[in-house]
Amino acid sequence: MLTHDSAPGSRLDSYEIGESLASGATNADDLQDGRTRALTFWPASSQMNRKRATRLLTTLLLTICAWWSVTAQQLALPSAPNSVKFAAIGDAGSGDAPQYEIANQMTRFHAKFPFDRVIMLGDNIYGGQEPQDLIRKFSQPYKALLDMGVKFYASLGNHDDPANSRYPLWNMGGEQYYSFATKNVRFFALDSNKIDKKELAWLENALKSSKEDWKICYFHHPLYSDGGTHGSSVDVRVVFEPLFVTYGVNVVFAGHDHIYERLTPQKGIYHFVEGASGQLRKGDTKRSAMTAMAFDQAESFMLVEIDGNQLSFQAISRTGATVDSGTIQRQVRPAARVARLLPAPR
Repeated sequence: MLTHDSAPGSRLDSYEIGESLASGATNADDLQDGRTRALTFWPASSQMNRKRATRLLTTLLLTICAWWSVTAQQLALPSAPNSVKFAAIGDAGSGDAPQYEIANQMTRFHAKFPFDRVIMLGDNIYGGQEPQDLIRKFSQPYKALLDMGVKFYASLGNHDDPANSRYPLWNMGGEQYYSFATKNVRFFALDSNKIDKKELAWLENALKSSKEDWKICYFHHPLYSDGGTHGSSVDVRVVFEPLFVTYGVNVVFAGHDHIYERLTPQKGIYHFVEGASGQLRKGDTKRSAMTAMAFDQAESFMLVEIDGNQLSFQAISRTGATVDSGTIQRQVRPAARVARLLPAPR
C-alpha cells in the first residue's frame, strides 16, 4: 500500500476521494470540510458516477499491488541452464504459519529458479517427533516441492530426534553424517551435536578424497555467528575448522541462531547462518567486525547457485523480499596446501 502525509486543506488520499465520489459529490460545492477542494478539477459537465469511480480506483490499487508483488519477489540469481541450484533452510520445523509462508515462497521462487535440492541445517522438527509431527512440520508444508521431485538433505540439530535420520524424505540413509555430490560440487552434511573421533576421521578422509571443485559443509551449530542468544560455537570450531582449512572447504552453512547472517570470510572460508526458516528471534543480532550482512526482522531462507567458479546467493524473507544477495568466487588453494594432498614423490 502506498501512503503519504497530507496537511489539512491540501489533498485527499484515495480513500477520501473514493468516499466522496461514491456519495455523489463531484465538485467543491458538494464537499464542505475544507480538505476536498482538489476535486474541483472535475468539470461539472463530465461528472463521474459511482461505478466508474470505483472501477478506476480498484484498477489503480490492483496495478500498484501487482507492481509491488513483482518487485518484491524478483530473482537475483543468474539461473544458468546447467548450474547447480539448491535452497537452504534452518530451524524450520515449527509447524506454525511462518514455516508454511516460507515454504510457499520457496515454491513461488522454484518456478523462476528450479532448484532440485534443499539442504536442511538442523532443528528440522520442534516438539513432538511422532509420524503425525513429521507430516504437519515437514511433508505438509513442503508438499508442493516434494511433489515436483525436490529432494531434501537434512543435518540434525539439538531439537531433532536422531532416529529421524532414517526418515526417507530427509535422505540421510540412517547416518548422522554423510556426503553427496552433483556436478562440480560436493556437500558434506555433518553432526555438530556429538562430534567424536569416528566422525572426524570420516570427515578428513571424505574431504581428502573429494575431487569436486567446490566443497560445501553444513550442520547445525555455527562456527561463527553474531546471534545474541547463542553466538559462535567455539567448541565445534576448534575441531571442524582445522580440517576445513587444510582440505579447502569453500563455504559453510549453519543454523541454531534464529537469524540470517553472512559473515566476513574467516580463514579464507565463507560462512552463512540461516536459522530463521520457521523460528525467529527478532532483533537478536549483535553486530561485530565479522558481520557482513544480517537480517533478523522476519523469517527467511536462501537460494544458492554454483556455475563454474562462481557461487551466487540470495536470502529471501517470508514476504518474498530480498534481504541479501551477492556472488563468491571460488577460492584457490595455496600451493603448500595442494602439495599436502598430492601423492609423495617416489
